[in-house]
Amino acid sequence: MSTQNISNEPVITSYALAPSRTVTAGGVTYAYRELGPKGGIPVVFFVHLAGTLDNWDPRIIDPIAENRHVITFDNRGVGASSGDVPDTVEAMADDAYVFITALGYDRIDVFAFSLGGMVAQALVVRHPELVRKLVLTGTGPKGGKGIDKVAGTTYWDMLRATVTRSDPKEFLFFNRNAAGKPAARAFVGRLTERTVDRDAKISVKAFQTQLKAIKNWGRGTPDDLSTITRPALIANGDNDRMVPSNLSEDIHRRIKGSELIIYPDSGHGGIFQYHEQFAPVAVEFLGR
Repeated sequence: MSTQNISNEPVITSYALAPSRTVTAGGVTYAYRELGPKGGIPVVFFVHLAGTLDNWDPRIIDPIAENRHVITFDNRGVGASSGDVPDTVEAMADDAYVFITALGYDRIDVFAFSLGGMVAQALVVRHPELVRKLVLTGTGPKGGKGIDKVAGTTYWDMLRATVTRSDPKEFLFFNRNAAGKPAARAFVGRLTERTVDRDAKISVKAFQTQLKAIKNWGRGTPDDLSTITRPALIANGDNDRMVPSNLSEDIHRRIKGSELIIYPDSGHGGIFQYHEQFAPVAVEFLGR
């Protein structure tokens, strides 16, 4: 369990107000934020490609933080964390393990999205005793068909976003239709609710190395996910252009007893488009 003391400080349950902290381990200084009541097993959030502390949707985090200790972090070389991004997902998982154990935890719940979901899978395969519950969203398994095409999709959507002066996530995470466009604008707007102490943006080099790691993951030899015996909740939109939606179904088939939600008329960011429906499901699953 945690070595941290439960303090008498008022409990912060708004991600926009969560204090930024650092911890140094293995020569790396990791930036992280925490909120929610201390004590018990924390929920550690693993962020997406190019994502930093500022890329979590408060409509997902805040409901979970009402009753759970939530930790978000920048892995090595990302945002305000020091060091260089590794070019394999497995090395990212090793760094995450160093960070989590440096905080004094030997048991966590995981909430992961996209690249974060790949890191989370590698973590639970390497350290099954660490993870109690697993939420995997918008992600795919090692060796998953089409994952190695993420770079091409990403660069194309970044170009489209530049031309229209939009945030690339509006193209990458959402359908460009009547349902997707307003959901995209609302999501991007929510990411600006925090106005103070914002995180450093990811560097171009770090972003490119993450893309290389994703390509290596997509072309790697599949892990035996049947060894994962932890409760798992898997979710995605039905039209994920970044990590094909059928890969969520693939993970669901391979992790015995896992639960699967596929949201209609939505893309990679389906859980953000359907946050009003998804957040209570995640809260219930993590609280069981």
